[in-house]
Amino acid sequence: MNTVQHCGMKGEGQRAASWGVVIGAALAAMGPMPAQAQALAPAQERPVLPRWEAGAFGLVVSQQAYPGANQQVQRSLLLPYLIYRGEVLRADRGGAGLRAFKADAFELDLGASAALGSSAKRIEARQGMPDLGTLVEVGPRLRWTLARHPDGSSWRLDLPLRSVHDLTDGLQRRGTTFEPELRWQGPMGSGFFVNTGLSAVVADRQLAQTFYGVEASQATVSRPAYSARAGLLTWRVAGTLAWRMGTNWNAFTYARVDSVSGAANEASPLVRQTMGVSAGLGLSYAWQRSSQPAVD
Repeated sequence: MNTVQHCGMKGEGQRAASWGVVIGAALAAMGPMPAQAQALAPAQERPVLPRWEAGAFGLVVSQQAYPGANQQVQRSLLLPYLIYRGEVLRADRGGAGLRAFKADAFELDLGASAALGSSAKRIEARQGMPDLGTLVEVGPRLRWTLARHPDGSSWRLDLPLRSVHDLTDGLQRRGTTFEPELRWQGPMGSGFFVNTGLSAVVADRQLAQTFYGVEASQATVSRPAYSARAGLLTWRVAGTLAWRMGTNWNAFTYARVDSVSGAANEASPLVRQTMGVSAGLGLSYAWQRSSQPAVD
């Protein structure tokens, strides 16, 4: 759920089919879990991370339905999670995927993430239009570590290029995104850890049309027909604060601000406000861990 994050579901029948992808994607999107928080600690205090761990997390979230929407969607989730840190196969906060190359400052992987859909019946601006389905994103990502500091903090530039597909519509392709993100993460002491990022989500015309296009048959008095353009989808600022409460328990909270000010489709009638805030609060529990150490 790294690129386009939105809430809601298309129906009860599709809800169960979507959870398999959403379990890992929700974990990746909502911020540091137990091992991720530990990984941010200074090197001299940093514990050895396990090869894999499994557990569960609960999350209460209020999220903007889509960038530019003037309505929030509330959601409560209780989901399992699985983290695996192998030399090639990786499934952690950054999503799930295959690592192709790793050097001191650079890493290249093939990753996947997902995002929940949004029901048009619940969003006034989209009533009478198709639902936004559960989206799956797959593609390469270059991660460039710009700086590491003695206190355990670091600066990184992520450059993911993703093909977007609709899980609730037979994996039909919905377009392509590119989201350069500048990220800082580091410890704050007393078991607290911070992860922040600033990114720009860029989409091709196909995906922009999915979010902001209005066909002539869907036009109303307050919603004229509109043909979307490729370009900037949204600016995004996000931050996560995690607190390690013990060996197995972690609490976390996150907030994200999306702004479509200056975006390619700011003039779309589906854009009802230029800025929106999403926030969540959660608790995670690590149930089982591998005795084998992670592969960095």
